[in-house]
Amino acid sequence: MAESAYADTVPSAEVDVIVVGGGPAGLSAALNLGRSRASVVVVDAGRPRNAATLKSHGFLTRDGVPPLELRKLARGELAAYPGVTLLDRTVVTALLPTDSGDGMRFIAALKGPAGRTPPALAARSVIVATGLRETLPAIPSLRAFYGMTIFSCAACDAWELQDQRLALIGETPDLAARARLISRWTDRLTVFTNGADVVDTVEEAELAASGIVVERRAIDDLEGDRGAVSAVRLADGSRVEIDGGFVRPQWQPALDFLAGHDVERETDGTLVVDRSGRTSVPGLYAAGDAASPGPQQLIVAAGQGARAAAVLVHDLVGVRTAH
Repeated sequence: MAESAYADTVPSAEVDVIVVGGGPAGLSAALNLGRSRASVVVVDAGRPRNAATLKSHGFLTRDGVPPLELRKLARGELAAYPGVTLLDRTVVTALLPTDSGDGMRFIAALKGPAGRTPPALAARSVIVATGLRETLPAIPSLRAFYGMTIFSCAACDAWELQDQRLALIGETPDLAARARLISRWTDRLTVFTNGADVVDTVEEAELAASGIVVERRAIDDLEGDRGAVSAVRLADGSRVEIDGGFVRPQWQPALDFLAGHDVERETDGTLVVDRSGRTSVPGLYAAGDAASPGPQQLIVAAGQGARAAAVLVHDLVGVRTAH
């Protein structure tokens, strides 16, 4: 399978499954579908949310592997399955329902790189694995440290920062809860609300009892060099020295292409699924961050993709299981 494939390499305009998203959930689903002899097209925009991260953690046998290397390995494994095709740097602009009599339930409109528009694809089933878009607090130099010494996932990256002077920066109401989680790895934690009123006085007292400081002043910028953060500089010019830390982004699901479907959603906009990955729309499945509130570790997303693929194959042949 070529690293970049376009619609003129798709063997048929009709396939069993379209997988929307080429992250761990989508690639894992495609692998297992390919092994089940399904015809599959993976539509991958090529903009992974973890592209800035130097190393990913918690993935059994691959702990510490760069996320892009994990993606490369997964895509290489798919080359063994002729039924799986990758459409690289391509997005689904709309997923429309169809009632054709040949079992096709969805029509996907596509847009390729540089405005190239591949032909539309029809599919019996679709797995949504588009993940989340993230918006970081408006701190000028934050991106320069993100993925190197400032992270968003404590379960993924806190081990490497344990017992150090850490910051937690965020403007969301769950900031105190995230601080309690991060305190498992350090007793030197400062929570920066960046001027937002998101930690109430009761929460602040509870955090203080655990030795966690709440800093409510606005942040001017971060200081450091070559990805190594050294201090948080506040708007009044004062500095709080740190060795690393975490940021709480705001996340939004990337699901605009589903506007044509009345699919049930969680309050945060992600898709409601049963424990097997089925959405409220027959033939439409979801795995990874698109299917649950809040981000997941890579290995969890990959597992969800594999499970959704197995259930989908059973559904295609009419076999109902206890999945």
